[in-house]
Amino acid sequence: MHNLEIPQAKSFTQSFSTVDSSNNRIYVLMKLQCIMKDSWRINKFPFDRQTLRLTIENSQFDSTSLVFAVDTLGENYGRFTLNGWNIVGDSFNISVRNQPYKTAFGDDSYDKPYSAYSAFRVKIGITRDGIWTSFWKIFLGMYVAFMIAFACFYIHADSIESRFNLSVGSLFAAIGNKYIVDSALPDSASPTLVDTLHGLTLVFIFAVIASAIYALKLIKEDKVTAANKFDGIARKILLVCYISLNAYFILRARG
Repeated sequence: MHNLEIPQAKSFTQSFSTVDSSNNRIYVLMKLQCIMKDSWRINKFPFDRQTLRLTIENSQFDSTSLVFAVDTLGENYGRFTLNGWNIVGDSFNISVRNQPYKTAFGDDSYDKPYSAYSAFRVKIGITRDGIWTSFWKIFLGMYVAFMIAFACFYIHADSIESRFNLSVGSLFAAIGNKYIVDSALPDSASPTLVDTLHGLTLVFIFAVIASAIYALKLIKEDKVTAANKFDGIARKILLVCYISLNAYFILRARG
C-alpha cells in the first residue's frame, strides 16, 4: 500500500501498517494522520452541520486489479474522538465505489481515455458543541450595540446631540463586531446567518436614527406631545419587529 492516496488531504503521514494476505484476500491495518481540506458550509453558523469526508484510493492498481471491501464489523468510531464537536447519530457511513477518471494517465494501451480506481469512502456528520455559548460570543456585542441605540428613545426628543452620539456610536460598534466575526470565519459566497443578523441590526439602528430625526422635527414645530407619543409608538414597533425577525432567522437556521 505504498501508493496510497487520500484525494482531499493536503498531507498525510502513515505511522505504521501491517499486511496479511490469505484466502485470496489482502487485509491491511494502518494508522494515518491527515491534514484535510474541504469546503465548510457556514450559512447557518454557529448552528451549522458539517460532513467529514475521507476517501482512500490506490494509484498503482486500478479497479480491475484491486477492489476495496467494506469492513461492516468495524463500522464504529471513538466516542470522544472530536473535541468541541458532537458526532451526529446514525451519520457514520462507509462505502466502496469505483472512482472514474476521464484519462488513461498516459497509458496508450487503453482504447479510450478512461480509467477507474476503487475508492473507500467514509462520511461522518458533526455539529458544534456548546452552540449557544458560541452564539452569544459572536452576537453579544451586536445586541448590546442595538440596545444602546434603542436607549435613545428614553432621552428627551430635544436632546438631539445625545441621541445622535449614542446612535452613531452603536452603529460603528455593530460594524466593528461584524468585521471581528468575519475575520474568524471562512469566506462564503452566499449570505450567512452572521451577515443576516448584523445587516438586520444596522437597518434597525438606522431606523432609530430616522425616528430621532422625525421626533426632533416635531419638537421644532412645538409639537412636544406628538413627539413623545411618536417615540413611545416607534420604540414598541421597532423592538417587537427586531426581536421577531431575529427569532425567525435563528429558528430557521436551527431547523
